Parts: sequence; structure tokens; C-alpha cells
Amino acid sequence: MSKSSTAYDCTLVYFDKHHSEKGNISVAQNMKDIPFEVKRVYYLYDVPGGESRGGHAHYELKQLIIAASGSFDVMIDDGNVKRTFTLNRPYQGLLISPGLWRELNNFSSGSVCLVLASMEYDEADYIRNYEEFIAYKK
Repeated sequence: MSKSSTAYDCTLVYFDKHHSEKGNISVAQNMKDIPFEVKRVYYLYDVPGGESRGGHAHYELKQLIIAASGSFDVMIDDGNVKRTFTLNRPYQGLLISPGLWRELNNFSSGSVCLVLASMEYDEADYIRNYEEFIAYKK
């Protein structure tokens, strides 16, 4: 299943926005706005200028990545095609299918990357070596 995922399987998801003079709120619900049950939530912050995060793929894990604050780029690589998405709106997320290499970079100062994951942490689900990833995709 995930071996056949392509960079074009990644899609931008838009959440409902509710505006108020007191501030804005966006809502994301399991199996409605998020096409999987969220099993884990984590966030990246205080990423030093010029640093990258990610640099791996997953065999089975699905992710929804959101720029809760600030902006950053997400590069998706399927072994043949690379696509880059700039995330900079808290009401927008990038849905990433399993079997795709991802790298996050160009973090703006103060940015917060929120990640919703379909599985609990499992090191065995990671492909951390790019050459192994390419071999897996063949």
C-alpha cells in the first residue's frame, strides 16, 4: 500500500475558520476533517535558523502537519518526484500518506509545527536512511 504512494497523494486540508473580534478559532475533527483517528499529537518549536526536521519516511503512519504559528516548508519525495509545500496558515494542514520521505525546513522565527499522527510512536515504522527508502520504493 504505502510503497505505491506518490508525492501527488499529499493534499492540503482546510479547517473551518470562525472569526471573532476576540480572536479566531479553527476546528479539526477525527474522521471528518482528519481522515484518520489521531493517536498521537506532537509539535516542533524553537527550531534554530537553517535547521531541518524530518528527514525520514514511514511505512504505515499517516500525518497531518499544520503551521500553528509562523511558516515553514515541507518537502515530500516519493523517490521520483519532489514537491514542496509552504505551510503558513493555522487553518490549513498537509496530509502526508505513508511511504513518502519528508523534510521540514525554512522555519520562520517563532514558528510552531503541529503534527497529528495516525499511530503511537513506533521506531520500527521509520525509514531513516534515504538509500534504504529508495530501495524500499523500487
